Amino acid sequence: QVQLVESGGGLVQAGGSLRLSCAASGRTISSYAMAWFRQAPGKEREFVAGISWNRGTTYYTDSVKGRFTISRDNAKNTVFLQMNSMKPEDTAVYYCAADLYGSGHKGARYEYWGQGTQVTVSS
Repeated sequence: QVQLVESGGGLVQAGGSLRLSCAASGRTISSYAMAWFRQAPGKEREFVAGISWNRGTTYYTDSVKGRFTISRDNAKNTVFLQMNSMKPEDTAVYYCAADLYGSGHKGARYEYWGQGTQVTVSS
């Protein structure tokens, strides 16, 4: 079992930055692809960014490319999402997810999920 706890959410003005963290426990994340998803009110959950377990290959949804960066620190068992140039449409609950030996792609099957952290971007 892998337990995931997100942190770092909050309220930010448009154009600002936030850094989300996802701390894992139970198992080391070095064998897991990690990803961030988000769900805005009234919308389906969507893939934001992912990173593969081995080569560190990254994937991003088009709307965040060039603004968001996913990274991982296996020694700290933590994954990060750096969000810059934020927009009101980035407002959502952000979830961290893990997939054993996964690709980090949006279509992968993520077995473990965190509880989410709220991100609100004001205009």
